[in-house]
Amino acid sequence: MIKKATTFDFQNTYADNLNGLYKECIADPVPSPKMLLFNYGLAEELELDPFIFSSDYGLSIFSGNEIPEGSNPIAQAYAGHQFGNFNPHLGDGRALLLGEIVDIHKQLKDIQLKGSGITPFSRRGDGKSALGPVLREYLISESMHAMGIPTTRSLAAIDSGENVLRESSLPGGILTRIASSHIRIGTFEYASKLKDKNQIKKLADYSIARHYPDTVKVENSYLAFFAGICNEQASLIANWMSVGFIHGVMNTDNMTISGETIDYGPCAFMDEYHPATVFSSIDKQGRYAYANQPAILTWNLTRLAETLIPLVHDEKEESIKLLTEVLQLIKPVYENFWLMNMRSKIGLSKEDPKDYELINNFLEIMKDEKIDFTLAFRVLSKALTGDMAIARNLFNNSKKFDVWFMHWQERVSQENVPDEDIVNAMNKINPIYIPRNHKVEEALFSAVHKNDMEPFSNLLSVLMNPYEENEGNESYALPSPNPEIPFKTFCGT
Repeated sequence: MIKKATTFDFQNTYADNLNGLYKECIADPVPSPKMLLFNYGLAEELELDPFIFSSDYGLSIFSGNEIPEGSNPIAQAYAGHQFGNFNPHLGDGRALLLGEIVDIHKQLKDIQLKGSGITPFSRRGDGKSALGPVLREYLISESMHAMGIPTTRSLAAIDSGENVLRESSLPGGILTRIASSHIRIGTFEYASKLKDKNQIKKLADYSIARHYPDTVKVENSYLAFFAGICNEQASLIANWMSVGFIHGVMNTDNMTISGETIDYGPCAFMDEYHPATVFSSIDKQGRYAYANQPAILTWNLTRLAETLIPLVHDEKEESIKLLTEVLQLIKPVYENFWLMNMRSKIGLSKEDPKDYELINNFLEIMKDEKIDFTLAFRVLSKALTGDMAIARNLFNNSKKFDVWFMHWQERVSQENVPDEDIVNAMNKINPIYIPRNHKVEEALFSAVHKNDMEPFSNLLSVLMNPYEENEGNESYALPSPNPEIPFKTFCGT
C-alpha cells in the first residue's frame, strides 16, 4: 500500500500566519487524468520519492482528485495593477496552494496546482486551464531554470481528461507549480487596501522571515526588506534582458517578492533583435515591450513602496523620503547588473568605462541589420577563434560590424586571457538553444491536437542543455523560417 501524505510532510505557514489573505477551497475532481510529464530531477530536489509521485498516487494528488494528508488547500488573495490600472480584487482564480515542503537545501517551497477549478476568486471563470498553456509553462519555466535564471518550477503536467471551452473546445490540463513562494507585489497591494496596518505588518514580517531573514537584524528592517526586493528584481530583469526574454505581462500581480519569474502566459524570446519587440496580443500599446521592462521594474516597485509607507517610519513624510531614496537607486543598480551580464556575453570580465558604449554599438548594429539576438553572441565566440565567415554572413557583410569587431578584439586583448578561455566563458553564458517560438508552437500543436508528445519531449531535452552545442540539434538553434509572419502570444486563461 502506497504511503500517503506523510511523504509530503506539509507545512501550511501561509495559511497559519496570514488569515484574511486567502480563502480555503478544494480542487474540482476530473474524470480521467493522465500524467504527461513528471520532473524527476525536481522531485529529488524536493526530497519527494519520484517513483511514488510519478505513480497513480501522485496522479491523484496532482490532478486535484485527492487532498493529501497534512494539506490545507487555499486560494491566495491579491490585487494588482494590470497595464497600469488597479484591480483590487484578483487572487488565485484557477490555482490552489496545497501547502509548503522543505527541499534538499532546507528552503521552504510552495506546491501549487494551476488549472484545478473554481475558487472564490474565479470571477465568473471556470478555474480550469487548457492543456497548451500548461505545457508551455512547463517547457519555458524549466528552460529558464536550465539557463540559471530564477523562476518558478514545474513538477508535473496533467491531461485532465476533460475539455475546457475557450474560443473552441480544448483539452484541459493541470500544472503542479513549485515556487519559493507565491507572494506578489499584488499581495501587498491587497493587504494595503484593507486599511489595516496590522495586516500589512503581518504580511511583511512573514515575507521577511521567509525570504529576507538577514534584514531582521537591520535597524529599519522594513526599509531593508524593500531594498532587498528591489535588488532581486533588478537582477532578475537584467537576466531577462541578457537572453532576449520578454515576459509580456509585467503586472504587479505577476511579480514575486522572491525575485523568481512567474506566470508564463504571453511570454516569448526574441529572434530578430529590436528593442520595441512585443509579442503579447493584449499589449496593444507596447507597455511591456522588451526595452520597457527596466522602466516597468521601477514602476512596479514604486507600487510596492506605497504599501510599505505605514511600516517604514511613524511619520508619513519621512517614510516616503526613505523609500524614495531606495527607489532612486533601482536604475543604477539595474544598469550595473545589466552591464555585468552584457560584459560577460562579449567575453569581458574587467571593467572599462567605454564598455557601455561598446555593447550598445553592437546592439545598434544588430537592430540595423535585423540580426538574431541569440545567434549574434554565439557567432562572436566562433569569430574570436578565427571563423569570421559565419559572423560576416550573419551580419550581412556589414562594414559597421567589421569596424566594431576590430574595436572588440582590441578590448578583449586587454583582458590578458587566452582567447580559448574567453570563448569557453562566452559559451557558458550565451545559450545556443532557447525556446524558439516556432519550435514551441510546433511542439504544443503536436501534443494538444495530435496527441503526440514526442516533439515536445525532444524540444524539452534540448533545452535542458542550453549552452552545449550538439550535432543533430541544428534546427533547434535556428530562427523561424518564416520571419515575415508576426508571432503573437496569448494569456492562456
